[in-house]
Amino acid sequence: MSHSPLSPSRDRLIERFGNRYKWLVLVVVALGTVAAVLSTTSFNVAIPALVNHFGLGQERVQWAITGFMGAMTLAMLPTPWLLDRFGFRRCFLSAILVLAGASIAGSLSGSFSFLVFARIVQGAAAGLLQPLGALAVMRLFPADSQGRASGLLSFGIVLAPAIAPALGGMLLDHFGWQAIFLINLPFCLVAGIAGLFLMPRATELKFGVFDWFGVAVLSLATVCTVEGVASLHHSGLNNPWTGLQFAIALFALALFVRHARRSKNTIVSLALFADRPFAMGSLVSFAYGFGLYASTYLIPVFLQSALGFSATHAGLALLPAGVALAICIPVAGRLADRHQPQALTMGGLVLFGISFVLFALFGTHISYLELVAVTVLGRVGLALILPSLSLAALRGMEVHQLGQSSMVISYARQLGGVIGVAIAAVFVEWRQSVYGITESGIARAFSQSFLLLAITFAFALAAASLMKRREKNH
Repeated sequence: MSHSPLSPSRDRLIERFGNRYKWLVLVVVALGTVAAVLSTTSFNVAIPALVNHFGLGQERVQWAITGFMGAMTLAMLPTPWLLDRFGFRRCFLSAILVLAGASIAGSLSGSFSFLVFARIVQGAAAGLLQPLGALAVMRLFPADSQGRASGLLSFGIVLAPAIAPALGGMLLDHFGWQAIFLINLPFCLVAGIAGLFLMPRATELKFGVFDWFGVAVLSLATVCTVEGVASLHHSGLNNPWTGLQFAIALFALALFVRHARRSKNTIVSLALFADRPFAMGSLVSFAYGFGLYASTYLIPVFLQSALGFSATHAGLALLPAGVALAICIPVAGRLADRHQPQALTMGGLVLFGISFVLFALFGTHISYLELVAVTVLGRVGLALILPSLSLAALRGMEVHQLGQSSMVISYARQLGGVIGVAIAAVFVEWRQSVYGITESGIARAFSQSFLLLAITFAFALAAASLMKRREKNH
C-alpha cells in the first residue's frame, strides 16, 4: 500500500532522511513556536496606534494583550488530551492553521471588540503550540543529544522576542497596526507546509473521555488568581473583590485535587507529582516564569523612569544582553548533554538572581558599562536555564506521562509569568507611593522591586536543589 506524501509514516520518513529526520522535525516545531512567540511579543508596540485608531483609553486597549495571555495560558490545559486523541501532527498543523487564520482576521478588524476576539483565538493557538517543543525533544532525541536539541529550540524562542519590537515597529511605521498581526505569517506558512511533509501520521490514538470538569475548575482557579493579582493593582489588598478572587481560586484548586484523586481520566494526573524532580521542576518553572516576565517588565521601565533613557536608548542598552543570550544558548545546550541539567539550572538561577541583586545595589548610580555587564550576566544565566530546566524535570518521566508533564511545565512557567508581571507592576507602584515620586523615591522603589525578584530566584534555587534524579541503569 502506497503512502500519501501528505500523510507519511514515521518509518518512511526515517528511511528517506535518516539521522537528519529528527532535526528537521525539531526545526519545524521551532518555527511554529517562533510564530507563537512573535504573536506574544510584537503587539506591545501597537498599543499607542490602537489608542489613536479606535479612540480608546490605554486601559481598554490592554485587553488585546490580556486576552491573548489569558487564552494562551488556559489553552495549554487540554493539550495532553488533544495529543492523545488526534496525535502530534494534527494538533501542530491545526494550531498553525488557526494561528494564521486569526492573524489574517485580526489584520482586517473593523472594531476593537473583533480585534480582541482575534487576539484571544491567536492566544489559544499559541497556548497549544507552547508545550509541543519540549515534548518533541523528549520523544525524538536520545538522552545524550537532548541538550543540543533543546538549545536549538530555545535559540528560536529567545531570538523572536529580541527581533520582534524592532521588526514590529518598522512594520507599524510603514504599514500601520494591521501589519503587526501579520508578522508571524511567514513562519506559519513555512512551518505548516514543512509539517505536512515531515510530520508522521499518528499510529496509536487514545479515545479517552475529556475531563471537562477538571479543565473547568483549573481554568476558574487560573482566571481568579490572575484577576485577584490584577485587583491588587486597581482595588488594593483589603478590597472584598480581591479577597473573593483568591478565595474562589483556592476553592477551585481544592475541587480539582479532590476530583483528580477520584477520576481516572483527569486532565492532570496527581501521580506526576509523586516524582520529586518533576514536582520541584514545576515549582522552579513557576518561579522562573515569575522572575523572567517580571524582569522584562521592570528593566525597560527602570531604564526610562529611573535612569532617564529614551525608549530607543533603552533598547540599545539591552542589545548586548540579547546578543550574549543568542551566543550562549547553543553552548548551554551542549553543556546539558555533558553535565547534569539540574546543576546547570541551579547555576543559571544563581547568575540570574545575582544580576537583580546588583541592580538593587547599584540603583540609579549604575554606569552604562555596569548596566550592560549586569544585563549580560542575567542573560547568561537565562541561557543556562532554558535548555536545562525541562530536561531536568522531564527526563525520568514515562513515555505516556510526557504529554501531561510537558504541559504542566509550560503552564507553570506561563502562569508564573502572568502573575509576575502583575505583581511587579503593583509592587513598584506601591513602593513609589510610600517613598514619593522623587528621584530618590523612584530609585528606592525599583531597588526593592529588584530585590523581590532576587528573592524569587532564591526560592527557585531551593526547589532546584531537590531536582536531582537517580540515574537509571540502562
